[in-house]
Amino acid sequence: MNPAEFANIAAAEESFWWFQGMNRMLWDFLDPHHPSSGIALEVGCGTGGISALLRDRYPESEVVSIDLSPEGLRYARGHGLDSLTQADMRQLPFRSASVQTLLTLDAIVHLEPGEESAAFDEFARVLATGGLLLLRASAFRWLRSRHSAFVQERQRFRAGTLLPALERSGFEILRHTYANSLLLPVSLFKFRIWEPLSGAQPESGLQLLPSPLNAILRSVLMVEAAWIRHGGRFPVGQSLWVVARRKGLLQ
Repeated sequence: MNPAEFANIAAAEESFWWFQGMNRMLWDFLDPHHPSSGIALEVGCGTGGISALLRDRYPESEVVSIDLSPEGLRYARGHGLDSLTQADMRQLPFRSASVQTLLTLDAIVHLEPGEESAAFDEFARVLATGGLLLLRASAFRWLRSRHSAFVQERQRFRAGTLLPALERSGFEILRHTYANSLLLPVSLFKFRIWEPLSGAQPESGLQLLPSPLNAILRSVLMVEAAWIRHGGRFPVGQSLWVVARRKGLLQ
């Protein structure tokens, strides 16, 4: 990822509407499945904000965090995280079947197309049988934006290809849904009409918003979170969530 984006994330992750809504979904997905102990690994931890929240929410787990970027890890150290490692998700420095929960949020989009299969194989290798995978990825190439270009996003995903790839690596899909869906018409206008017409250059989307607008956008994602929490799904959206479980060892 573009190292310049870590400063933007660190400045926005507590108050920006997108983080607040997505974090609500995160706990709704994770709470029903998270084990009472063992290693919880975040792959692609970035600034460490989510790992710090995991540590505080699940004190019985040992939270371990990796990222390929030294800049991201520098910010993560500011959260007082004890177990930080610079590593590639395609070659995880952990013993086989040693992890109970693996969390990866918007990290696989930075792999070149096709490289995600090697990462999924590694996720399956380090997870114990029955271990939980929670994954979020940017969805649909036609939703690529100047923010995508700025953060150096290399690909986006759809359920029709991502879920079979996870199954080939040994995962059972428990649940999946798109999210950030209700704002899709606005996003399409911005990404496909306004940005091309204005000649907008790559730029972070984590821009400070007026408080009333930030609150409105947050409320939209909270409505989505409530729908998903009660078993609802969205057939299309800007993000794709997947909850999966590691099956028995492949033959």
